[in-house]
Amino acid sequence: MPACPAPVRPLDAAAVAELTGAADALLVRHGSATSPGLLADLPTACAALSPALRHTLRPVDTADGLFVLRGLTVDDARLGPTPAHWSKVEDAGAGWDVVLLLVSTLMGTPIAWDGQQDGRFVHNIVPSPGHESEQTGASSSVLLTPHTEDAFHPGRAHLLLLCCMRNHDRIATTAASVRLTGLSESDVDQLRRPVAPILPDDAYEQARHYGGRPAPVPTLFDSPEGLTMRYDPAYTPLDGTDQAWREAYGHLGEELARVSVAVSLEPGDILVVDNDIVVHGRVPFRAHYDGTDRWLKRASARVEGRPTRPTAEHDEHGYGQAALTAWAV
Repeated sequence: MPACPAPVRPLDAAAVAELTGAADALLVRHGSATSPGLLADLPTACAALSPALRHTLRPVDTADGLFVLRGLTVDDARLGPTPAHWSKVEDAGAGWDVVLLLVSTLMGTPIAWDGQQDGRFVHNIVPSPGHESEQTGASSSVLLTPHTEDAFHPGRAHLLLLCCMRNHDRIATTAASVRLTGLSESDVDQLRRPVAPILPDDAYEQARHYGGRPAPVPTLFDSPEGLTMRYDPAYTPLDGTDQAWREAYGHLGEELARVSVAVSLEPGDILVVDNDIVVHGRVPFRAHYDGTDRWLKRASARVEGRPTRPTAEHDEHGYGQAALTAWAV
């Protein structure tokens, strides 16, 4: 088994068979991984899984803020070539979509966005021609800056799941936990202040044209679970911010870089990230566009009632973006 700089939760053969068997049964019953009936059936299917498997698939519970679920395997030939754009995936890897939906349902409530990848609950992350230098999952030639997933929105996921379909070039996903940093109390105090807004990223075309005034938000805040973070420097305008805050923001970036780990996912690995305490990114790479490129599937889950967000977030407009929940579709 390859070494991994992140905690690993292994799945044995019996657990793999149980999880994939449940996914296959759902897919046969409903015919499509995007079926509203399948989405509605997820809680019942999860309740039928064994206590041992449900325990293994519990949410993140350490200060690392992440773990790799390992033991699933991908048939590379059966999967087919990596598409050049998420919209070309169709039903390729549909069984993996359902596996990811089951895992995210055991940890929370799967969510989607009406303005991203046609409202799908499982996104496909592939390098796309013409998007090489963007700060989105479709990029390749630039560093994907470490960030909180969907940091611009108050309804962002608590948990992010990345499932590796293909990674021949061993391209690393980066991750860093705020709870492992050595920030000074002065820096933390500065970053508790709501000084700068976080704007929607390039994947949200409608949100980027929203007419509402961007509201400043705190970067760090306290919760009963510990220090929590909302961070996306690529989409945080610094104009109008004061020097003390900017220095603290810079120190946070330095500390996150210091504690960052680089995880080269193997096909079948599922990286689970606590989006409240961990930022994630990706190292640059050269896309081949020949069907062999890195391919991840992504799911997001919200943990209802989790007390890790400031109450002021309830008043944010979210740039007009609506979050969809799996069994309300």
